[in-house]
Amino acid sequence: FADSLPIENFKQWSFSHSVVELCTAVKGVALETIFERYAAERVFYFDPDIVLFSQIDALEKELIEHSVLLTPHQTKPETSTEAVIHNEICSLKHGVFNLGFVGVHNDPEGRAFAKWWAERLFLFCHDDTGRGLFTDQKWANLAPCLFDRVKILRSPVYNVATWNLTARYATGSLKKGILINGEPLVFYHFSGMDSGGQENMLKLYGKHSPVLFDLRKWYVAECERFGQSDLGKLPSKYDTFDNGEKISRKHRLLYRQRIDLQKHFPEPFSTLDQGGFQAWCALNQSAETTGEATPTHNIEFKFAPHNMASNSIGEDISTMADYFSNLAGSDLIRSRLKRFFLRFISSGLRMMASFVRR
Repeated sequence: FADSLPIENFKQWSFSHSVVELCTAVKGVALETIFERYAAERVFYFDPDIVLFSQIDALEKELIEHSVLLTPHQTKPETSTEAVIHNEICSLKHGVFNLGFVGVHNDPEGRAFAKWWAERLFLFCHDDTGRGLFTDQKWANLAPCLFDRVKILRSPVYNVATWNLTARYATGSLKKGILINGEPLVFYHFSGMDSGGQENMLKLYGKHSPVLFDLRKWYVAECERFGQSDLGKLPSKYDTFDNGEKISRKHRLLYRQRIDLQKHFPEPFSTLDQGGFQAWCALNQSAETTGEATPTHNIEFKFAPHNMASNSIGEDISTMADYFSNLAGSDLIRSRLKRFFLRFISSGLRMMASFVRR
């Protein structure tokens, strides 16, 4: 279970993430834990919507010779503007590699990757594409640059999905086996089933491979056979306050950004202590509506979570500006406070610099 992993301040940390963010954020520390607790030589991760159709002997061999295995979303250039938009630009936004699969060897370089990934996901596993982040996946863009022995798997038989069907042609049958560009399919990724995107993209890019439509029907039937209709309706443990009310994205972002609230409400899921953080949010929303001052509690100046220092003065100033502006009640006041704070600090730094030069 996630709460059994060695994650500092787990309740506060988990509350600060959406369910999707949380499910991906634990992957790095889980990988480290498997290495340390069970001394596993090699670890393969597969998303729950991936199906294996062949043995993975070749992958095991690759992971003996390399430390990290990654599969790109695309391995061939797209040839139509439509496909560029749907596939290549989407990869630029959400990540070059699909982290529905990753393989890591328990060697020095593999452990270094696992440690780095776990640290980045602890702090920055957010669905925030405007800031260049997309859960655990976007970070993998840097892996081949930062670590040796990273193998990019370009074979068409791995991680086949609607985002790479323009260059992957399926033949054969469910009974005799499916081939991708003439080679036995190893694993297929049924990403986008819940949203309907998988079916739409399959119709758009899979017309050349009728067997993939049979494969989809088989997968839907198998999911139903194992009770997916009922399982899919079950609420997540981390999706609601303890009184059953759903936690909104606004709740999570506010709690993530406000260190003072994290200190004052160390049990953010709980509504027992005078309603807890949930009641504070309701009061705060009412105060914003009436124009009253937003209450704050036990303000603490802390700008580098998890004891990681900021990399630059500019980063600290920007973080401080965000912090103080977030104490205000309305977006307009927050914006004005942030501009004032940045101008005030910048002018102070210029004065200090002039004294130093003298």
